[in-house]
Amino acid sequence: MVIISVDVGKARTGLAVCDKGMFLASPLLVIDDRCRENVIKKVAEIADEKQARRIVVGLPRNMDGSEGESAVSAREFAAALEEITEIPIVLYDERCTTMIAHRYLNDSNTRGKKRKQTIDSAAAAIILQSYIDYIKNTNEEDKM
Repeated sequence: MVIISVDVGKARTGLAVCDKGMFLASPLLVIDDRCRENVIKKVAEIADEKQARRIVVGLPRNMDGSEGESAVSAREFAAALEEITEIPIVLYDERCTTMIAHRYLNDSNTRGKKRKQTIDSAAAAIILQSYIDYIKNTNEEDKM
């Protein structure tokens, strides 16, 4: 089953996709647009184009598990996306994913403009891979 993940940001939104066998998540692209409605439409179009059967939206919780302004924004994004697509939306904890993405990009010596353009899709791939691993390790895959 193809799954798309979304790392919602104020300036840029990263997307990732997994293969049909749900083995590997890969960065897809970054939407560089501050207009929420445009981003939602673009995500819906890409999900349709990729024939995604689920969309995972990163839920940015604080380290103590509480939710702040960014989490509220992610929930609103997911609700608006759900209104225009028939694809099931899942909110998934994204704590530390951007930090991990920065570490990966440091390890690969990715710098400058390229780093700015890839960090969000790398974070989306980390969110998606974590989600895939979770559903496989908890036998949630059987319920899909």
